[in-house]
Amino acid sequence: MNTRILLVEDDERLAELTAEYLTKNDMQVSIEPRGDTAEARILAEQPDLVILDVMLPGKDGFEVCRAIRPLYRGVILMLTARDEDFDQILGLEMGADDYIAKPVQPRVLLARIKALLRRLPTAGDAGGNSESESMVFGQFKISQATRTASLNGQTIDLTTAEFDLLWLLASHAGNVLSRDDLLQELRGIGFDGLDRSIDARISRLRKKLNDDPENPTRIKTVRGKGYLFSKHDWN
Repeated sequence: MNTRILLVEDDERLAELTAEYLTKNDMQVSIEPRGDTAEARILAEQPDLVILDVMLPGKDGFEVCRAIRPLYRGVILMLTARDEDFDQILGLEMGADDYIAKPVQPRVLLARIKALLRRLPTAGDAGGNSESESMVFGQFKISQATRTASLNGQTIDLTTAEFDLLWLLASHAGNVLSRDDLLQELRGIGFDGLDRSIDARISRLRKKLNDDPENPTRIKTVRGKGYLFSKHDWN
């Protein structure tokens, strides 16, 4: 069992059932019931993935996510008790890589976890140097091999989900990608007209890329169609 997961969930029965199911699927799962103690544990243990409930004693999941994100390089999957845009967008703004609404079927949770983990770099990833694994646009550089991006020589701090979205957009530079295109590729689901996860991540990326939020030129919004990564405006 190579995949280490920390499940931060205060519902003891739910946590035990979830851990049991994931363990049967070759994952090593530890349980932490409190938000105020989860933070230090995550940073100390650095698990591959954290399943983080929103409603926790001591400190809620949003606070934990915001606190650990700068120092934790693994994946954060948030569990929201309500299928509301507010919870989902706030979690993404705090740095979560993905979210899933409770109650969730174990098989759905497992599928989402596997999809997220597939995007993590492996020991052999850093050795590739083919052009298909890196792109350069003026002063912006992005590498799939090392899963890093830089602008004007400065490394951009990206979550797993932010990197995946940025790489996908850059791979189609000059072309418009709809929300449905992006969701299908990144999460394997279609756009239902309500999901704001792509919009939230675009907003975070624009801030990190020093793109004017009022008049963005690097990641443009094409009204009624989607988003376009510019081939220019990177100097």
